[in-house]
Amino acid sequence: MTRKPMNPAPKARKGRKAGRRHPLASVALIAIGLLFTGGAYAAFSTTTASAESDANSQQTIDDGEKLFAANCATCHGLSAQGSGDGPSLIGVGAASVDFQVGTGRMPLQMQGPQALKKPVQFTEEQTAALAAYVASLAPGPAIPEGEVLDGQGDAAVGAELFRINCAMCHNVAGAGGALTEGKFAPSLADVSAVHVYEAMVTGPQNMPVFNDMNISPENKRDIITYLKYIEDNPSPGGLAIGSLGPVAEGLFIWIFGLGAIVALTVWITAKSN
Repeated sequence: MTRKPMNPAPKARKGRKAGRRHPLASVALIAIGLLFTGGAYAAFSTTTASAESDANSQQTIDDGEKLFAANCATCHGLSAQGSGDGPSLIGVGAASVDFQVGTGRMPLQMQGPQALKKPVQFTEEQTAALAAYVASLAPGPAIPEGEVLDGQGDAAVGAELFRINCAMCHNVAGAGGALTEGKFAPSLADVSAVHVYEAMVTGPQNMPVFNDMNISPENKRDIITYLKYIEDNPSPGGLAIGSLGPVAEGLFIWIFGLGAIVALTVWITAKSN
């Protein structure tokens, strides 16, 4: 009995099937390659951006130093260490510079009881450069940003805090008031939120410093909200008489009220005669 010859072809086909690459293998390799390439590019871009940011920051500080030497060093010293004509600025922070320069109080126009608000002498970019330079000398309050400036806090809480901490100088309506020795608390009308916040954290002129231990950032936001509210809703009860409170109201009554009574008395007396 003869055996039938075995056909090796199926084994060969099976071998080819076993060695064949999966159809998705190429897709997977391409995806892995793109992933590594994208990751490397992102890392390189981040490093480059950081380097550029650092370079720009240093450039800003250098520009601020030049502006300081040309405009501020006469009073504050070449290294901002202070002199007989101006205090040291080491540690005052960027917020103090932004407030003083951004409101035109600095450079000082003339010596006096306090610096007066006047037209701003520098552009926003120059002010930022000066602030960056002073901030680089020592840690200090930074320029505020974010929701603490949005005026969306609690106006009622802000009104209470303002009456307790600020009204004795600035008046309950923020109209300002006189102090001693020719000094005064300025009006807070048309003052930007960032400058109000900076004044609280830096204490310019005769104003005390209200740090975060005294008044939290949230409560500072409430005070800004209150000031914005009274600015948008002036004198709902009628004539404000300068918003100076009972002194102005009493003076008005004495001059016009009693004056009218005296005039009426004189008229009646003359009529009867």
